[in-house]
Amino acid sequence: MNQTPSRTTNTVRRVWRALAKVKQVLTGTQLAGDNLTVFPDDIFVTSYPRSGNTWTRFLISNLVYQDEPSTFANIEARVPEIYFNSDRYMRTLVRPRLLKSHECFQPQYPRVIYIVRDPRDVAVSFYHHNIKAGNIPDNYPMESFIPRFLAAEFDRKWGSWSDNVSSWLALRRNSETFILLRYEDMKADPVRELQRICEFLQKNSFPPINTSREALQRAVDLSSSDRLRKLEQTEGKEWVLTRNTRQDKPFVRTATAGGWKNTLSTDAVACIETAWGPVMQRLGYRLAQVKLRSELSPVSSAQTTIDRD
Repeated sequence: MNQTPSRTTNTVRRVWRALAKVKQVLTGTQLAGDNLTVFPDDIFVTSYPRSGNTWTRFLISNLVYQDEPSTFANIEARVPEIYFNSDRYMRTLVRPRLLKSHECFQPQYPRVIYIVRDPRDVAVSFYHHNIKAGNIPDNYPMESFIPRFLAAEFDRKWGSWSDNVSSWLALRRNSETFILLRYEDMKADPVRELQRICEFLQKNSFPPINTSREALQRAVDLSSSDRLRKLEQTEGKEWVLTRNTRQDKPFVRTATAGGWKNTLSTDAVACIETAWGPVMQRLGYRLAQVKLRSELSPVSSAQTTIDRD
């Protein structure tokens, strides 16, 4: 007898959830995400989380929209994230649209700018991101976090770093509608890499962009980590990606390449390299563990060279 009310309550809840979902679909207010209407001229700025996607959005936005600098207050109107905006709103944007995504390979994405970052740096950034989001406490051991990071426990829908990266490399790398960017190359020469992005956009029927050296440098300066940190201090409480997270922890942290060397223990590095060493080598990331390098499957020099197109 005690189970009947519980079953009835659960049934009612499921019905209400289903009706709410139907209402969202009919009114077009459901978040885009997997339900996004994809147009043939869309361009997706895609990456595994904490790989430099936000910075890349600002770089592109500050070059495309040269009349007004990009901020956290207007970035969602210029290069919106598909997970925080309704499909109805997304359909109203001027085309061709530039859209942010973290998805593994999606065959319906017509054009993709894919950013990859050293997974050892991703691990450190993701660790602090989860503290900011309240998923783990401040004193959570990094050694306990790394196995959970490798298993993609915090964002299963996007797979692990290796799942995400490998899916795009395997199915799109040699396509003219796909460009691969390494975060480390972008940090070393942001003007050069932004120029590559512009060339990709122009080849894919994007409206003309002023790509003078001055315009490129201005976009880089307006997208610097220092400026983004200052913007976060004034706009972070309202920005959709950070407003429900801890305000005492920054979203834009050090934004460096190679910082893992001063943060991760030898064991933590070994765990990451043991799991993903071949993929890392293919992307040109040197393994820190000499023993591991000799034990991993050999990778040809051609595989360790990053394609420039």
